[in-house]
Amino acid sequence: MLRAVSTYILVKERLHPGLLDKLVSGGAQAIEIFGARQHIDYANRKQHVREIADWFRTSGIPLHSVHAPLYSDYEWGRTGSAPINIASTDRAARIEAMDEIKRAIEVAEHIPFRFLIQHIGLPNEAFSDRKFESAMTSVEHLRAFAKPLGVRVLLENIPNELSMPDRLVEFIRTSRLEDVGVCFDTGHAHMMGDVASAFEILKNQIHSTHVHDNDKDRDSHLWPGDGTID
Repeated sequence: MLRAVSTYILVKERLHPGLLDKLVSGGAQAIEIFGARQHIDYANRKQHVREIADWFRTSGIPLHSVHAPLYSDYEWGRTGSAPINIASTDRAARIEAMDEIKRAIEVAEHIPFRFLIQHIGLPNEAFSDRKFESAMTSVEHLRAFAKPLGVRVLLENIPNELSMPDRLVEFIRTSRLEDVGVCFDTGHAHMMGDVASAFEILKNQIHSTHVHDNDKDRDSHLWPGDGTID
C-alpha cells in the first residue's frame, strides 16, 4: 500500500517545493495535488506547473493523483464564480466545467499521474435522472480526454444523493465505462451513513482512498482517530 498525502491540507497556500518537502518528511510516499487555482495554477504551465514538475523529477516521489478543481477562480468561489458541476443540466455550464477540469488533467503533460479524483454534483445535491445522465456524458468526455495522457478517472463518494455508494455502482455499470473507478472517502462515507457498509458496496470499484475523520455532522477533514469513525 502506497501512503499518499493530499495537498488539500495546505490548500490556502501557493504550492511550492518547500511544502512538498514537508509532506515527504512527514512520511508521504506519494502526493495528491488538490486542483485549486490559488494553490496550484494548473493553467500556468510555463511557470508554476514546471516549478512543481522539477520537484517531482528530482525528488523521485510520484504524483499519485490530482483532485479535480471545485471552482474556476483564484479565490475559492469568493469572486462569485459558480461551483464546477459536471452534473449540471445546463449544457453551457457543463462544458465550462469540463474545460476547467481538462486544464487540470493537462498537468499530466509535465507531471505524470495515475488518477483524476472527480466529484459528481455538489454537496447535498438531490438526485434526478437528468443530472445523472448529464454526469455520465461529462465523465465519458473527461475519460476520453484523460486516457491518452495515462490518467484514469475515479469518482469520489461525496455527501449528496448522486454519489451514494449504490448510485456510484449503478453509474459505472450503466455508463459501461469499465475503466472508471471509485476513490473511497472515509469521512464522506461516515457523514452519509456507515463506513463499513459503504465500503462493502464499493469495494470492487475502489482504486484509491481518502482517509480522514469527522464528527459526522460536517466535513471537517480531521486526522484519523480525531473524529467518531469507529
